[in-house]
Amino acid sequence: MINLPKIALGAWAWGNDGTFGGSLTAEGLRPIFDKAMENGLNLWDTAYAYGMGTSERVLAEFVKELPRESYLISDKFTPQCADASSPTAMKDMIELQLGLMGLDRFDIYWIHNVWGAPRWTEELAKYLEGRDGVPMIGVSNHDLAEIKQAAEILGAHGLKLSAVQNHYSLINRSSEQSGILSYCRENDITFFSYMVLEQGALSGKYDTAHPMPAGSARADSYNPILDKLEVMNKALGRIADKYGVGIAQVPVAWAIAKGTLPIIGVTKVSHVEDAVKAANIRLTADETAELESTADSLGLNVVRFWEKEMK
Repeated sequence: MINLPKIALGAWAWGNDGTFGGSLTAEGLRPIFDKAMENGLNLWDTAYAYGMGTSERVLAEFVKELPRESYLISDKFTPQCADASSPTAMKDMIELQLGLMGLDRFDIYWIHNVWGAPRWTEELAKYLEGRDGVPMIGVSNHDLAEIKQAAEILGAHGLKLSAVQNHYSLINRSSEQSGILSYCRENDITFFSYMVLEQGALSGKYDTAHPMPAGSARADSYNPILDKLEVMNKALGRIADKYGVGIAQVPVAWAIAKGTLPIIGVTKVSHVEDAVKAANIRLTADETAELESTADSLGLNVVRFWEKEMK
């Protein structure tokens, strides 16, 4: 069984695909990687879809000289990036990604979304079946029925679904309300929560006077609702003051308190430092309930274009 840290670090923005705006370089990202590893945050989440291999290449440069047991790589097979007409599409895609990273295995293999997922889950099962030291296998952006179906497909090959990764935050708790979190707890499945900070919208950095930079996908989604996000961030700020941390640490601590493993996108050294602080906060049940009550009162729908409402 893999020994997982409390927080995974996401390299989505490292793909420079326009989602976050700006332009990141390997030189600028290196200190972020080093700071994380120094603090025991050694689980890195990436995907070929993040810049069509760009994120993987950057990460590969950082890990190439490290002992393999010192870091964990969580990588995703994205169906839309594969040649669906090829009978060896799964194998070809995985081996392409392993080649980009200079690895012979990943620690967590994911089906990135539900496009043709039963076929791809079957193919992944065939690819991994019978191997020594089978890694964790997960599905992302799946609803409860699709998660159960994936578990059945893997089980038929003697494999276990051991991870689920969905958008989950204070203002998007559909994976909890649909029963997915309960199912994961009951079946020893680690739930990875991504976008717990809503791409910075729950960091306290942005408000109506200081919107997200225009031209990015996240600005299009969050800038129109900054007035409501100000209310949420004020509630987060009250708890942050109590613990002597920044606002951004509280949503992460909340996700941990809910029994999930948050994935935090990191583009600055301070993001890593914040993650370390968040891992040490223990929110009370009352604090958790207060935050959720505030979030529910706002009536926000922040489901993004690549995902769906969970049910």
